[in-house]
Amino acid sequence: MEEKRRQKRVLILAVRAGEIMMKAGAEIYRVEDTIERICKACGMDYVDVFAMPTGIFITVDKGFEEDDTYTYIRRIRSSETDLNKISRVNDFSRTFTTTDMTVEEGMDELDEIEKEKKYPITVRLLCASIAAACFSVLFGGNAMDFIIAFLIGSVCYAFSRILSHAGVNFFIHGLCCCAMAAFFALIAATSIPGAHYGMIIAGCLMLFVPGVAITNSIRDFLSGDMVSGLGRMAEAFLTAVSLAAGAGIVIKLWDMIGGITL
Repeated sequence: MEEKRRQKRVLILAVRAGEIMMKAGAEIYRVEDTIERICKACGMDYVDVFAMPTGIFITVDKGFEEDDTYTYIRRIRSSETDLNKISRVNDFSRTFTTTDMTVEEGMDELDEIEKEKKYPITVRLLCASIAAACFSVLFGGNAMDFIIAFLIGSVCYAFSRILSHAGVNFFIHGLCCCAMAAFFALIAATSIPGAHYGMIIAGCLMLFVPGVAITNSIRDFLSGDMVSGLGRMAEAFLTAVSLAAGAGIVIKLWDMIGGITL
């Protein structure tokens, strides 16, 4: 009975590690490999893992006829990019598989990783503003575009955090953020001489481009995870559509009311 309870705890530990990685935006093969390594380090000879962006399925067995087979399913309902958590879980799996760390100590370590706070919101706002401003210059903007994109980028990123905390789905999230960026950029271009709304919008839009999702979808394809690759590619495509739609709708409405001639 004690051995069965231990197997269940190991299963829960492995799935917990995979869940944290999946929610942080890790690649499918990395999630599956981490779960498999943890289970095998605890004496589970037969481990089958099937991970997707929306769920993790795992079955373990010690390989003896008298042993029970355990299956665990964990639904993944949300995800965002957090490379620090992915790195920390990677380090944890290496430590767990090469030392005498117990399952209970492993659960405590994962709890600490999951509860770890991100960078302060002021730091993230500053970085988002700098990124938007630099991208606007990269796309051909001038010093005025840099300053305006810096300010608008900060506002749009703060708005995106509010939408995320409210649980808004990714399509409406991208559409609203880029619509706001386009609206403020058009006002700035109309009011301030030398400002170009196109460069400002492009710079702010880059804050929400799903670059990690596109990269991971390609890596999933190359690893043979076709279902996950297609899922992430579809999500990236819909996100890109939402960004274009948000900016395009505002620009078109602005043109229709005579705010600017396109």
